[in-house]
Amino acid sequence: MSDTKKVLVSVVMGSDSDITVMQEAINILREFQVPCEAYLTSAHRAPERTSAFARNAAPRGVQVIIAGAGAAAHLAGVIASQTTLPVIGVPIDATPLGGLDALLATAQMPGGIPVATMAIGKGGAKNAALMAIRILALTNHDLQKQLDAYIAKMAQEVEKKQEKLDSM
Repeated sequence: MSDTKKVLVSVVMGSDSDITVMQEAINILREFQVPCEAYLTSAHRAPERTSAFARNAAPRGVQVIIAGAGAAAHLAGVIASQTTLPVIGVPIDATPLGGLDALLATAQMPGGIPVATMAIGKGGAKNAALMAIRILALTNHDLQKQLDAYIAKMAQEVEKKQEKLDSM
């Protein structure tokens, strides 16, 4: 996705089928011109790969990790247990339980292993990217200005929709 020397946000997913959801996060990060990468690993099927990723993310310059996974959804927690970087979990609907299993697995971390947990699915992926941007904007004035403009644009869109309703 981006030159790994410049990556600020890593968008990690537990399966290649998760890209349909996690693309929402990537799209928002690109819109804000935040250097990002997509990384595939599995807490269960590739635990060594996952551990190596978690341990090496900060030394590579990554500042925030967004981890999306379905079913047991241990990916965000396993990564968070091996780094001090902020980890944002995105539960993915991948089982007959509609993503509730992934939501609970991502949110119910033991004390000491924090994972910020978003909503299930595409909305959660989008919000994960916006949360990562808010974290980065704490020390990046230009990014803060972009975020302010994004929020103002959302408010303007509501006003336009109201005007449309009023004219019906």
